[in-house]
Amino acid sequence: MFRNALMGLLTLVCLTPAAAQYPERPVTILSGYPAGGMVDIVARLLAEGMRTRFPKGILVANRTGAGGAVAAAEVATGKPDGYTIVLTPLSTLVIQPQILDLRFKTPDDYEPVINVVSYYPLLVVKPDAPWRNARDFVAEAKANTGKFRVGSPGEGTSSHLNLEEFMHVTGMKLTHVPYRGWGESSPALLGGHIEALVAQPGEAKPMVDGGKMRALVVFQNTRHPAFPDAPTAKELGWDVANGVWFLLIAPKGTPAPVIRYIHDAAKAALEHPKFTEAMSLRGVDVDYRPGDQLRGELWREYRLHTQILRRIGMIKQ
Repeated sequence: MFRNALMGLLTLVCLTPAAAQYPERPVTILSGYPAGGMVDIVARLLAEGMRTRFPKGILVANRTGAGGAVAAAEVATGKPDGYTIVLTPLSTLVIQPQILDLRFKTPDDYEPVINVVSYYPLLVVKPDAPWRNARDFVAEAKANTGKFRVGSPGEGTSSHLNLEEFMHVTGMKLTHVPYRGWGESSPALLGGHIEALVAQPGEAKPMVDGGKMRALVVFQNTRHPAFPDAPTAKELGWDVANGVWFLLIAPKGTPAPVIRYIHDAAKAALEHPKFTEAMSLRGVDVDYRPGDQLRGELWREYRLHTQILRRIGMIKQ
């Protein structure tokens, strides 16, 4: 016991000088999705707002693949010095580890730093689509089992699970088409390769406002102000509302002073009018939650998603 205590003290002594000097070189925020998508957009706006606290520089790098898990795994198992962190969706942390063989498994395998934004997906179609509302879409889909192709940002994402829940509660069967992000899925919809798309509000809003897409239904508890004409699924009698969070995480074992430094810089960025206005324009809510609160919430979501994933057969009993 004495030896373990001594080793812990020596580790703390070794870490403290490095933490005190942080940041002494550039910091990288990884984005697990392609450029132009909502994760990338938020990461770059966040980095811009944090830049004054990082005189050596802070940059965003894209590491795409596996529903964001490539980037998250790189950070979760990386060097715990605070120089590489990741902005990741909730789904990457509570869904992907349960369906893929990753180097991290549970919310105890990394350090939650701060939650940044949250939103709920919606179903969009082309403006000239023949279905004037969600009930028409569901009725025709049920009459044509498997005919309708519906895109998402990737298998195992929250958007995908909203789609699975939507099929479950309505009794329709759709063909899910996973993409690597908005940069791939939106051209597929506009080009007629899919009939509908489960989209993020921040990505869909400019297209809906510009008349290039039409929102049929939103998967949240109340109507979204950016899509006032689109009812919620719950309004129509379908209990589907699976939300998405974007949060910063750091490697397990990152010193507490470094975590606090990143947290404080990110929180200041969230509170800046430029960031809040940019999120409002994209239909996304700024949703600050500190890391010490997040771990319990991540575990709750992890267990809830276990139930959904088992029901749809993505993990075994």
